[in-house]
Amino acid sequence: MMPIYPGSVDAAGQRATLGVLGGGQLGRMFVHAAQRLGYFTAVLDPDAQSPAGLVSHHHIRTSYDDPTGLAQLAQLCQAITTEFENVPALVLQTLAQTRPVAPGAGAVGIAQNRIEEKAHFAACAAVSGVTCGPYAVIETPTQLQAVQADRADLLPGILKTARMGYDGKGQVRVRTAAELAAAWTALGGVACVLEKMLPLTAECSVLVARGWDGQVVSFAPQRNVHVDGILAVTHAYEDNLPPVLATRAREAAVSIAQHLGYVGVLCIEFFVVDDGSAHGGLVVNEMAPRPHNSGHYTLDACDASQFDLQVHAMAGLPLPQPRHHSPAIMLNLLGEVWFDANGQLQEPDWQGVLSLPGTHLHLYGKLDARPGRKMGHLTITGPDVAGVKTVARRAADLLGLPGLDAI
Repeated sequence: MMPIYPGSVDAAGQRATLGVLGGGQLGRMFVHAAQRLGYFTAVLDPDAQSPAGLVSHHHIRTSYDDPTGLAQLAQLCQAITTEFENVPALVLQTLAQTRPVAPGAGAVGIAQNRIEEKAHFAACAAVSGVTCGPYAVIETPTQLQAVQADRADLLPGILKTARMGYDGKGQVRVRTAAELAAAWTALGGVACVLEKMLPLTAECSVLVARGWDGQVVSFAPQRNVHVDGILAVTHAYEDNLPPVLATRAREAAVSIAQHLGYVGVLCIEFFVVDDGSAHGGLVVNEMAPRPHNSGHYTLDACDASQFDLQVHAMAGLPLPQPRHHSPAIMLNLLGEVWFDANGQLQEPDWQGVLSLPGTHLHLYGKLDARPGRKMGHLTITGPDVAGVKTVARRAADLLGLPGLDAI
């Protein structure tokens, strides 16, 4: 495609405008990145108070499949992206008939369905060098019975809904065949995958950006710590993983993006498992066809963030290889931070936190704090890893944040 240059005006007098489906924090940070370059922005989201809609030039307040809203978005924008994978893939396909859409409907459709996602990982394993862990598909009572009878090796495991599961939602841990049957019933008998519980030693993710012309750049892997299924801490610095594993993860992520013919920013999540080797084995877990929570540190620790690359990729601009200039630890700020031990609303100790060196606070503009809701993040940067860890521990103590036990 022809590049869409920032600040440009077409023959009809319309300024270069980039659109995003979804108005959450990822959309908000995309809008900030696009506007900083000089683009106008448009957000389609039904919520009048959506974080991205509040800061965009245009906010189209309709559902994601509303024909009138989609037509308005296409009329306003020269290119369109999405901030989350649960936008109907058919919507992206419809928009792509008249506008460049990145990522495309095919890639998003795969990410929306764990069954298709795992089949894709298996299909490109020979090239990527990694595959997913042992699993079985359960869509019918017959398949459930077959797994109970013939796949005892998958227990204990985690039963996950094929669609609409994130941040630990739609997942149940099961130890026995009876628990598996009960869990499938509790999940509504919908299509699921049963994944074998693996001996995890770490979790990591890799962010890749790929352009329309096939150019690819990537960030070094970040090591992630989850608490109750939600990302709590990201470690982003040299040697956060054994170098051999970091290289394998980065190369695998690039291969997966290339195999998809992907355009945009893609996050691939991996498990590091204890396989008896010196550094452990690498298993691919899932992919997110968008910027990712674990990549928010790039806003402060790199000279180009994941959102900058999202803008570059969709607009057909060159993709600079990002430089990671500072060690960083990112702490997720969930709604619990705004409540005291008695469940009463409180103001977090921003005075103490912001007095710490190298702290970068990002709040997402959400008006109501709720337990489990992602309200913001705090990134700590510094000249050395030891200093960053010290400040991160202090900030976590001040805010009552979990997940730092391992540093």
